[in-house]
Parts: sequence; C-alpha cells; structure tokens
Amino acid sequence: MKIKMIAEKIVKYITLCFLMSALPTRGEEMEVQVERNVEYANVDGKILHMDLYQPRDSVEQPPLVVWIHGGAWRSGSKESVPVKHWLSHGVMIASVNYRLSGEAKFPAQIHDIKAAIRYLRARATRFGFNTGKIIAAGSSAGGHLAALVGVSNGVSALEGEIGNDLQASSDVNAAISFYGASNLNSILSQSTQHGLSVRVPALQLLLGGQPNQVKELATLASPISHVDLSDPPLWLIHGNADPQMPMEQSLELNAAYQKKGLQVHLDTIKGGQHGGPEFYSNKRLSRLADAIKQLNSQSR
Repeated sequence: MKIKMIAEKIVKYITLCFLMSALPTRGEEMEVQVERNVEYANVDGKILHMDLYQPRDSVEQPPLVVWIHGGAWRSGSKESVPVKHWLSHGVMIASVNYRLSGEAKFPAQIHDIKAAIRYLRARATRFGFNTGKIIAAGSSAGGHLAALVGVSNGVSALEGEIGNDLQASSDVNAAISFYGASNLNSILSQSTQHGLSVRVPALQLLLGGQPNQVKELATLASPISHVDLSDPPLWLIHGNADPQMPMEQSLELNAAYQKKGLQVHLDTIKGGQHGGPEFYSNKRLSRLADAIKQLNSQSR
C-alpha cells in the first residue's frame, strides 16, 4: 500500500511538471503579438494568408523575416514557426501560406511567396518594418523556396502575376535556408533509400514529373541555376546526417556562392538530421538575428 501511494505521488509530480513545462513562459508565447490570417492574395477563389508576428519590444523599423514553412512542398502550414526566438531580438516575422503541390505545381509556390513579399513591401508604412532588411527564410521545402527567392531577384519567370501589388518589388536582402534543396537535378542521385522514398513522390507532385523528365522546369526550380553577382547574403544550416535532404544540396549552393565571391555562411550541424531542436537553439537563432540586424540597410 505504501509503495502504491509513493508511486501515485511520483506520477502526480511528473504530470504537474509536464503541464508546467507546456505553459507559455514570459519569454515565449505570452508576449507574442500576432495578427493572424492577413489576406495577401486571391488565386482563383483561394485566399492566401499570412500571420504577422511583432517583435516583443517596441522597435522602430525592425527587419522583416518572411518565414516559409516546410512539408515536402505538399503539406505544412504557416502555423509552424520554429524561429519565434527572433521576436525577442527585435525582428518581425511574416509566416506565409502558399499553394501546396497537391493543388498547383511549380512555379505556383514561388509565385505566391513573391506575391506575399510584394504585398508586405507595398504596406511597409502600415506594418512599420525596414524595407532594406527583408529576409526570406524557411526550413526543408521552405528552405528551398527561401533560397530560390534570394537568388531570383529579377528573374521574370519566377515572379508570376499573383496579387494586387505587381508594381512593388519582390526582392529580398538576404536568405536563410534550413536544410533546403538547391539542385533538383542532382538531389535524387545524392539521396539515401529513405530520402528517395520521400523525394521521388514529392518531386512528382511539385514538377509534374521526375527531374530528368522535366529538366527545364527542374532547372528553373533550382536555386543553384540562378546564382549571379547580384545575389544577397545567404545562410545555410544543414545536418551532416540528414536522411531526407542530402547535405550535398547545401554544399553545392555554398560552393556556387563562393565561386562568385558572394557572402555565404554554411553552418554544419554534426550528427544533425532533418530538423530538430538543435537547429533552432536560442544560441544559433541569436547569432542569425545579430547577422540579420547587421545587414546593409540599402533597399534593393
């Protein structure tokens, strides 16, 4: 009986600890100010939304991160924002939904993201951010799209005609890719068997065929194809044990940037797989936030 009572107390204590750990703390959700479901475009009756997160402390003209969620291009939503720590560093975040590959193939996804950036830039006075510090960032499929946004400033085939702010620029001042793709023509040859089980069907949905069957489209969708001297700074974060997105993808884009003498930083996480808390530690995100704030403020 005594042992049973002790066991019950232990269970109650563990349950209480779990519940307390799940509650938002002063430094987390309790202080987040967010404007949800802001409509930025309407595509054939489908409304595209974003959520706008304000910095925790009042900051005059903060940098703006346009966050692009992952999900193999076919799933996920703007609700997934693992970089909210940036809010405590005076950074504004716009988390964007885009058409998934099950409803529209590429380049619909990049067209939507660029429409979101145009929408935001056209309303910079209303939202109060610095138009000279707009950063595209994302994870996995979102990392691929963020890098593609970064290197495709001025690439007409990727601009699209989505939204009501076509006169505004979709250029960004930097890009951050957490374990994203860079070369869809080489990704399958670099993949593990597990990686192939994810990427083959994902690419089929995204491109309407495998890269070797739609090579021109796969090339258009590959950030590495657009690297030139006008490209903004780029940060790449990748685990060297990633079973889904080959580390070689970030190595390729890093090498292409270095060849052009462009500003690039590759952060390799030893033993890191496809995401996880180590990618979004406060220390790592704080370093990135400092780099974001030090960007040249000149508008693109």
